[in-house]
Amino acid sequence: MSEYDFDLFVIGAGSGGVRAARVAAEHGARVGICEHSRVGGTCVIRGCVPKKLLSYAAHFAEDFEDAAGYGWTVPTPSFDWGKLIEAKDREIDRLNGVYLQLLEESGVRLYEARAGFIDEHRVKLGDQVVSADRILVAAGGHPWVPEVPGSEFGITSDQAFHLETLPKRILIVGGGYVACEFAGIFNGLGVEVIQVYRGPALLRGFDEDVRAELGREMADKGVDLRFNADLTGVCEHDGAYRVSLDDGKVCEVDRVMFATGRVPNSAGLRLLDAGVEVRADGSIPVDSYSRTNRPNIFAVGDITNRLNLTPVAIHEGQAFADTEFGGKPREVDHEFVPSAVFTHPQIGTVGYTEEDARQHYGDLDVYRSSFRPMKHTLSGRREKTVMKLIVERNDQRVVGLHVVGLDAPEIVQGFAVAIKNGLTKDAFDSTIGIHPTAAEELVTMRSPV
Repeated sequence: MSEYDFDLFVIGAGSGGVRAARVAAEHGARVGICEHSRVGGTCVIRGCVPKKLLSYAAHFAEDFEDAAGYGWTVPTPSFDWGKLIEAKDREIDRLNGVYLQLLEESGVRLYEARAGFIDEHRVKLGDQVVSADRILVAAGGHPWVPEVPGSEFGITSDQAFHLETLPKRILIVGGGYVACEFAGIFNGLGVEVIQVYRGPALLRGFDEDVRAELGREMADKGVDLRFNADLTGVCEHDGAYRVSLDDGKVCEVDRVMFATGRVPNSAGLRLLDAGVEVRADGSIPVDSYSRTNRPNIFAVGDITNRLNLTPVAIHEGQAFADTEFGGKPREVDHEFVPSAVFTHPQIGTVGYTEEDARQHYGDLDVYRSSFRPMKHTLSGRREKTVMKLIVERNDQRVVGLHVVGLDAPEIVQGFAVAIKNGLTKDAFDSTIGIHPTAAEELVTMRSPV
């Protein structure tokens, strides 16, 4: 009989933690897991899932307009924010139930409590103490808000999903994917949107052509983009808010939203009591097997600040469980991971940006195409699709692929398989495209720019 209550105890029941717990249990381990909030984590409860549902809703505004070009007469549409939020909440409740059922069916014991380490094998959960041979930290992260006067009047993405009423005017601070996605959502739902970002272009870290195209499209759709600007203060004024910027301008809006980044949920875990190394930003350093500096403590997902994407956390959780309990050791490879940004228009990307590829590989062949998608030839919409291939010149391997436009994430998911497996430009060229589609452009580009 083991001297511990569990073979594995998982802190955090988000996507990565739940996957690790379930797989470890399937391998025969006795597993416990704790979660102080709802099971499902950021993605399911307050992230990608509700965000994409709201994004779908916002796209209908353009769909109604586009329908006229195809012969449809659509009555003047009206929108009910309350009905959308009710429908979204029902779906989140359903998914929360699915996650609870998955844990129960796997035989994983759930504790609804916050966790704090006592030592490397024991964790305090409220009034209880549990012990485990191995402990996995999968506590995720939360939005970070800068300390500026009046920042307490602002909301983050967590609260944006639960607003009682849709504001008429909103100012969004930030230029990352969360800021851009919500700018598109609110703009599509008829809200006047000001987006303030201290940098010169949106989506720092993405390919420069992607950044430029998204900025053009968002501005064309009516988002008031303020680059090289920052917020200096917020104050209440006559039932609204006045926002001061560092260029001396003042904006009056009904809501202020901070989308200024996320930080790991390590505060309160008492990691140092277990001897776990923690970086200054609160993240936990791990090796390629998700091992911390303590031999029996591991970490996956956003709290490690490696590549903060839900499928990556799931993959890390699976690899951890297979390695530690399934007798199938495997490292996690974070290279050529595809990702999407559900902006308006959408973005799909995999591999290196042109700038990073030049640093990594040297000489490149770059292919780029910008065109009006077929759907908009009749709708009259000016929105374009931009596609880009980054090819290493020496061996002609495709090392980067970027798409901005309709269905970009769906397109890139398939091509990610090819790029992950090292296909060359010749392999792309020898593949016959599906006509008429936008995606065929990626196998018909012949002349590097």
